[in-house]
Amino acid sequence: MRRSVLGLFLFALSQAVWASVNIEHWQTAEGSRVFFVHAGSLPIADIVVAFDAGSARDGKQAGLAALTTGLLEEGAGSWNADQIAERFESVGANFGASISSDMASVTLRTLTDKPLFDKALDTMHVILTQPAFREADFQREKKRTLAGLKQREESPSDLADIAFSKALYGDHPYGHPDSGLIETVTPLKASDLRAFYRQYYVAANAVVVIVGDLSKEQAEQTVTTLLKDLPAGQKPAPLPDVAMPAKASTQNIKFPSAQTHVLVGMPGIERKDPDFFSLYVGNHILGGSGLVSKLFDEIREKRGLAYSASSAFSPMRKKGPFVLGLQTRNDQTGEALKVLNQTLADFIAKGPTEAELTAAKKNITGGFPMRFDTNKKLANYVAMIGFYDMPLDYLDTFTQKVEEVTVASITDAFKRHVQLDLLQTVTVGNDEKTNGGK
Repeated sequence: MRRSVLGLFLFALSQAVWASVNIEHWQTAEGSRVFFVHAGSLPIADIVVAFDAGSARDGKQAGLAALTTGLLEEGAGSWNADQIAERFESVGANFGASISSDMASVTLRTLTDKPLFDKALDTMHVILTQPAFREADFQREKKRTLAGLKQREESPSDLADIAFSKALYGDHPYGHPDSGLIETVTPLKASDLRAFYRQYYVAANAVVVIVGDLSKEQAEQTVTTLLKDLPAGQKPAPLPDVAMPAKASTQNIKFPSAQTHVLVGMPGIERKDPDFFSLYVGNHILGGSGLVSKLFDEIREKRGLAYSASSAFSPMRKKGPFVLGLQTRNDQTGEALKVLNQTLADFIAKGPTEAELTAAKKNITGGFPMRFDTNKKLANYVAMIGFYDMPLDYLDTFTQKVEEVTVASITDAFKRHVQLDLLQTVTVGNDEKTNGGK
């Protein structure tokens, strides 16, 4: 994606920290949900428009959503990619587009000086409402995508990610990589992208976030300008629920590498799961806190079996993955897996100590304000809140929710959400003796 620079203002963005975030919310007549935060410390605005149009909406055409999003700024209205880039650069604005399993989003950071703001906003509006999807642009982007997919076959970590998602989700929409597969991208046509765009890039399916030096009246006008000409449409049907694996499994994929990539896990939690904070704090202790986590201590510090080891819950609209991962020397794969599995089993059985919990809370709450100390970071958080329909006071109550977590709540949540007899294990490397840590 092309980017330009906002000049001398960027150095100051990290200086603003919000003690409390006042998120104003309304809905347009066409069904778009809008979330606005006035942040007037700098003459800058960050805008995010998110659609329920992530790779989970690909159907059998894996890679379709990613290609659609990738082509948005390659041509729109009468402009080509270079002209679009020049328009943003001429006013010092940054534009981007990205995709995940759940959402596709476009972002804009611009100065709020009216002539500059208006030109940046007009350009974003044309990209959103008049993408060209020209054949030449499509063929170029498709060729680039296929080259990337071919190169991915040479990456053991990418192969592990693909096999792991398939092991967890099977034929569920979360079961394929965002960028698709060679066999699904190859037959795609420009007309497929146009159809996908018409179905999902509609006002009823949009979440708009504005954070910056604008009044509410200006924010309302911004939304009107940005979404005018976008069809009302309708929200897509809910994604199917995630089915748990029937049993544990181990998949060993041979690859000529010096290290074996190891992933272990299962479907975890939805974004709004009531156990989120207990699992989040607990995982911070287990494997989410880097050098001081239990996994790092047992696998790296005590035994030197891997450079690092970690774990994470990735909540999504439906149950996102809970994953533990490491890389180890090929001949140490079995031992590393054994230690990883035993560390997880012990944590589920016993939970953390009070001292570990206290340290985790201090670490999490102490660093939390820095996670949204710029307009851009805050806009991304608000987009997450809006897209997943979370409480508007999520940021204000985050520290309180963390402090309410107990050893008992962590132990209880892990026992209910992480079942050892359902863990899926994927290894990619050159170790013929891998035995899944059994």
